[in-house]
Amino acid sequence: MQPDPTILAFDTSAAHCAAALLKDGSICGEALEHLSRGQAERLMPMLEDVLAKQAIDWNDLDAIAVGIGPGNFTGIRISVSAARGLSLALGIPALGVSLFEVMRQCGDVDAAAPPASELVSLEAPRGTVYVQAFRGGEPYGAPRQIDPEAPPEDLGLTEAARVIGNRAEDIAPPFKAEARPAVLSNIAEHIAQIAQARLAGDTGTPARPAPLYVRPADAAPPRDPAPVILP
Repeated sequence: MQPDPTILAFDTSAAHCAAALLKDGSICGEALEHLSRGQAERLMPMLEDVLAKQAIDWNDLDAIAVGIGPGNFTGIRISVSAARGLSLALGIPALGVSLFEVMRQCGDVDAAAPPASELVSLEAPRGTVYVQAFRGGEPYGAPRQIDPEAPPEDLGLTEAARVIGNRAEDIAPPFKAEARPAVLSNIAEHIAQIAQARLAGDTGTPARPAPLYVRPADAAPPRDPAPVILP
């Protein structure tokens, strides 16, 4: 992989389509549309538009980067499937980036000197949060869903630890850890930058992106009435 790869990044993990193009080490194109539905139909035209505005062809890309969640189940599947298809068609790697990694970067963490222990927190349904531990700047262990007002004792936090993200000010105090509240922003741009850093530090072939789910999908009742069963 060349030192400054051209990376197309995108995310549909929430009610949006977001895309960013990274070239020569900086973001040169981006797009964001807030959508409650229709991401599957809008994603590819948006990506084509981002590339066209920078006069870049699909074959000029060195890598694809995609948000893998956690978030909306359908949205995550849309973008991950698109990333895998583009990777296969173009013969370039596709990298999955979690929103925990994005939130951590939104918290302005010093990449050169990360604390030994961190906990990154994302907003989740019904007043809860999704959290994942980081060690030395890398994800550590599986994410989980917790109540931020009653954080479990086995989070592994100490006074030297840092909590970053949603409800950090509620999670950190019982452990006397540092709280660094942050909000998700510029998601696609962060995904591209994280992917660039990962490519620069890893000489192996990246694993195929896969959805990151913290909880099972909610079962939705059918909209149509059940058919009448005749005797």
